[in-house]
Amino acid sequence: MAPAAASGGSTLPSGFAVFTTFPDLLFILEFVFGGLVWILIASSLVPIPLVQGWVMFVSVFCFMATTALLILYIVGAHGGETSWVTLVFSYVATLLYVVHAVFSLIRWKSS
Repeated sequence: MAPAAASGGSTLPSGFAVFTTFPDLLFILEFVFGGLVWILIASSLVPIPLVQGWVMFVSVFCFMATTALLILYIVGAHGGETSWVTLVFSYVATLLYVVHAVFSLIRWKSS
């Protein structure tokens, strides 16, 4: 089966065409708000510094992941085709995160 048929035939933009499509245009907002989050977290005074460190770690990790995705799209590393395997794993990871957060909240509320 050809790769285009397996992926549904849709193509992803590469180069600076990334900045002309709606979902990919959100990269710019992610950079702006990611920078604002870093500034706000770094300038906050919190009673438990460990919490601030964890939030900063998550923020930096997400910012680096966004940067890596943007660079991969710009250089065309995806080959112009979507990958349904990556999409399936992305949804599974997100679902697991949500389930973990919900059960953690329930445990926290019951303690």
